[in-house]
Amino acid sequence: MTLKVSDIGEKELVKYIIANSKDITPDDTAITDFDSTKLISTCDMLIQSRHFPENMSYYDIGFKAVTVNVSDLAAMGADPLGFLLSIAIPKDMGLDSFKEIIKGVLKACEFYEIPLLGGDTNEASEIIISGTALGLCDKPMMKDTYNMGDLIAVTGDIGLAALGFELNVLDNIYVKKALKPEARLKEGIVLKDFATSATDITDGLASELYEIKKDGFGFMIYEEMLEVSDEYKQIANNLNLDYLDLLLHVGEDFELLFTISNENLKKLPIDCKVIGEVTDSDVIELTLENGFVEFIKNRGYEHYVSE
Repeated sequence: MTLKVSDIGEKELVKYIIANSKDITPDDTAITDFDSTKLISTCDMLIQSRHFPENMSYYDIGFKAVTVNVSDLAAMGADPLGFLLSIAIPKDMGLDSFKEIIKGVLKACEFYEIPLLGGDTNEASEIIISGTALGLCDKPMMKDTYNMGDLIAVTGDIGLAALGFELNVLDNIYVKKALKPEARLKEGIVLKDFATSATDITDGLASELYEIKKDGFGFMIYEEMLEVSDEYKQIANNLNLDYLDLLLHVGEDFELLFTISNENLKKLPIDCKVIGEVTDSDVIELTLENGFVEFIKNRGYEHYVSE
C-alpha cells in the first residue's frame, strides 16, 4: 500500500526534509552565519480554511500572518530585521477586504518594529498567506540545550486561545487570544541572556515538549503550577470539553516555553510562570492536583492529518 502524507503528518515530513538536507537547522528557525553575527530566518504558511476561524476579521488575518513568523524569531531571541509577505487571494474578493488584510500586516509590522520589505501576490480559491521573517542574534536560543534540574516555564497563561476557539462571544480574554494573538518578541530578546533553551507554543504544550525532548531527559509538569482558573474549568465543562486537553493539546498560545536554572530565574527581569522541571525520567509526565501522575500523550495540532 502506498503511504499518503496524511498517514504520517507534518512533523514526519519535516524530519524527512531535514534528514536529506545538510544545511537545515532542526530548530524553530534557520540559523546562518552572517558577518559577525547570526541571520535568523523563518517562514510560515497560513491557509484560510485551516488557520483562520470564521469570525476572524480580515484585519486580524493580516496581523496573525506576521505574528506567527515573529513568534519564531522570539523563540530564538532574535532582533527583527525584516518581513516578506506572499499572499494569494480569490479573484472575486472585495478590494476593501484585501486592504483590511494589508492594514493588519502593516500594523503588526509596526507593532513588532519589523519593516515589510516586499513579497508577492497570486490567485487562489481561498486566502493563502506565506510570511518570511528575518532577524539577527549573536547567540540564538535552541530547543534542546537544557540541563538536568532546570525549571520549565512559560511567558504567560496557556490554553486561553484553545478555549476561545470554542466560544462565539467576542468580548472575553479567551476569544481575544484566539483571534488577536501576539508574539512574545520582547520577552524572547530578554530570555536569550537567561534561558537554557526555548521554543514557542503553537501546536500545544504537549507537542512542544515532545519536540524538544532528548534521550535520557524527561519533563514533569505540575497541574497546580498551570494555575487553571475555576472560570476556565467551568466554561470547559459547560462545553463538554476536558480543560487539560485544551491546555495540553490545542496550542495557538504563542507564549514562549523555556527552561532556566533556578539561579537565573531569580535574576530574570520579566514575568513568567514556572510549570515544571527537567528530570532524568526519560518520559513526559503530569502531576495532577490530586497527586496522581500520568503520562502526557504526544498529541497536538497536525497539518495534513484529518481531524
